[in-house]
Amino acid sequence: MSYITKPVAHHPALKRNTLGLTHRDYEGTMSTLCAGCGHDSITAALIEACFEMDLPAHRIAKISGIGCSSKAPTYFLGRSHGFNSVHGRMPSVTTGANMANRDLVYIGVSGDGDTASIGFGQFCHAVRRKLNMTYIVMNNGCYGLTKGQFSATNDKTSPSKKGEQNPFDAIDLCQTAIQLGAGFVARSFSGDKRQLIPLIKSAISYKGFAFLDVVSPCVTFNNHPTSTKSYDYVRAHNQAIDKLDYVEEKEEITADYEAGTSLAVEMHDGSKLVLHKLNGSHDPRDADAAIMTIRKNAARGQVATGVLYVNEQQQDLHDVLETDDRPLNELPMAELCPGSKALDGINARLR
Repeated sequence: MSYITKPVAHHPALKRNTLGLTHRDYEGTMSTLCAGCGHDSITAALIEACFEMDLPAHRIAKISGIGCSSKAPTYFLGRSHGFNSVHGRMPSVTTGANMANRDLVYIGVSGDGDTASIGFGQFCHAVRRKLNMTYIVMNNGCYGLTKGQFSATNDKTSPSKKGEQNPFDAIDLCQTAIQLGAGFVARSFSGDKRQLIPLIKSAISYKGFAFLDVVSPCVTFNNHPTSTKSYDYVRAHNQAIDKLDYVEEKEEITADYEAGTSLAVEMHDGSKLVLHKLNGSHDPRDADAAIMTIRKNAARGQVATGVLYVNEQQQDLHDVLETDDRPLNELPMAELCPGSKALDGINARLR
């Protein structure tokens, strides 16, 4: 993997946040992903969200697994803590780091293969343990690094680029997250920055497990007309709760309309993107209603986006285990190693 660094020099008049930092301070190296990859749009949204939230970069820990999505943390927050873990093992590494230091903001970046296949068990347990983190899945329905095989999130009705039929039903990660007890669950589209940026900010602000599934078309292997993860399909079937726009490679296209109404937006290629924004009747505090919203839209061939579910009362893992408020590196040795008498007491409780 090659890393291309960006120039150090930048225009002195760049906008700064309250910390005196510019967008450049939240960037990483130049992307080596395919031109037009939706993952780069998610990276840009993460940069903008952290900039707007005035987050000090050294207080953020970004952790990933293996895959095209897991390369993305290289391209944002270059001054933050980072760890690129083993395939599917991002949740356990994040759990260990979080238990050692609760004061950092944890952003886990994963893919549909890294989460819904080899890392599915790890994902489930991170959710049920209510780990205080933002878990972002860059979901393109295929394995981009190994030439486009179906992933577990690829819809049964969505054939491969070569026309091969997918014989299996898809795993809906948002439904799974809600059923396992995630406190914040949302879905978005990589091109909808007006919706995606606020969702990222909300997820980072949430105390508990925040899950964000982002449909991110693979321009190389899964962007053909019959793919339900393609740009054209999501344009035509997006059921959006929040304000939307689509950012194409050449220039930005925006859309702003009232809740409960529809809008047809003409794209650069002449195709029409028909958007329908859900009104306020959806209650994100009702887990059952959230699951039914996902399922009803899916049955109509539509993708429901926005905040699907939120539990405002959720505790995080530290609350559940009643851990010390201090990070481990701030605990004195006398407390970390209390002696043989304390160890005998622990062993006695386990007999």
